[in-house]
Amino acid sequence: MKIAVRNIVKSFPHNGANLRVLDGVTLYAREGEFVTILGPSGCGKSTLFNIIAGLLSPDAGEIWIDGNPVPDGRGHVAYMQQKDLLLPWRTVLENAILGLEVQGIPREEARVRARDLLARVGLQGFERAYPSQLSGGMRQRVALVRTVLTGKEILLLDEPFGALDAMTRMVLQQYILRMWEEFRRTVLFVTHDIEEAVLLSDRIYVLSSRPAHVKEEVAVDLPRPRQVTDPSFVALKGRILALIQDEIKEAFAHAREMV
Repeated sequence: MKIAVRNIVKSFPHNGANLRVLDGVTLYAREGEFVTILGPSGCGKSTLFNIIAGLLSPDAGEIWIDGNPVPDGRGHVAYMQQKDLLLPWRTVLENAILGLEVQGIPREEARVRARDLLARVGLQGFERAYPSQLSGGMRQRVALVRTVLTGKEILLLDEPFGALDAMTRMVLQQYILRMWEEFRRTVLFVTHDIEEAVLLSDRIYVLSSRPAHVKEEVAVDLPRPRQVTDPSFVALKGRILALIQDEIKEAFAHAREMV
């Protein structure tokens, strides 16, 4: 396995007690695999990514990379969040090369790499523009390029398209698929969009409501490119939707019992 998280547990202080968010989450991704994590809102998906990235420490559990236990994924993963986090005083090109600069890559070499990748995502001619001059979709493309350029073999993508309109989202889904197919990085992807998960993924983990554990692992055995109107696609989407709806119903029932 390229990356595995095993029995991750995490709680946070809340109203004088401990609120458990993750309750023994276990999942993995093989090298070059595209794996998506789905679950009800607030179930702890971003918390899990923050633990993998080394921004939070788990209460219990382990992270393994390339068959070896590691304290966290720092140095092994690149993390793209829903907000593009572009620096407003840097141009598109300067934002794209930020990770390479941190790694000590010579500036001109970094620029050559970035220009090539920016062109592939339709941003040729915008290298000197500033973030304030870009649309939301263009900003996310810059953030995606910056993430891929880090050269990390594992990419954590936390709802990168969540704030975009449907048309822009469709375009970016195709960009991310092209880049994944070319570079074959291992991707862990969080989304609330079931159709997006089925369109992009090799496998999908459906998490329970909080405290989260893996409710089901779903293999997406559909040929690429995938068509959202294909009967097999629609059937798999419906199956996953039913799993999510069951969790939402259970969460509401539990909330009523607590009142």
